[in-house]
Amino acid sequence: MLVEALKAGRGLELRQLTLRDARPLFALVEANRERLSRWLPWPEANRRVLDSRAYILLSRRRAQAGLGQSFGLWWRGELVGVAGFNWVDRANRCGAIGYWLAEAAQGRGLMTAAVAALLRHGFRTLELNRIEIRAGVRNLRSRAIPERLGFRREGILRQAERLGERYVDHVVYGLLASDWKAGRKGR
Repeated sequence: MLVEALKAGRGLELRQLTLRDARPLFALVEANRERLSRWLPWPEANRRVLDSRAYILLSRRRAQAGLGQSFGLWWRGELVGVAGFNWVDRANRCGAIGYWLAEAAQGRGLMTAAVAALLRHGFRTLELNRIEIRAGVRNLRSRAIPERLGFRREGILRQAERLGERYVDHVVYGLLASDWKAGRKGR
């Protein structure tokens, strides 16, 4: 189900990226390239505005097909990151959330708010039963998001991702719809 925008609180809005966002997206990647490349494999493939444009087109096609959806994170009118469902498996009612945030926007609770909005959308609108998040074992900032939101640490995938010439292990976090509902009642 294609959704154009999600409200996340804290003045943060998640909006479906459009082609007019290609330049600001590329500029944001460029400004954060070194830090992003430490944890993510794709910055090397995003070297031109055309690469950001291609990413946006692919993301929109995947959203229209119901296979996942990426959103730009807009805070105070500025693009500060990207978050969304990297994949959705409708048959098994599960999906995986991925995210990244500009260094200048960190420490304000924005990504926690963004992922909480994605959880609401995933469990309520998409009717998913399970949502997972994977993060590099040493990426403590990224791991803090699912830990803060009540995900259960389910295990470690050894050498799950290649970053340049090295491999990194991933921690897998999972949250079930029943856990999410129970956790919301306790708040």
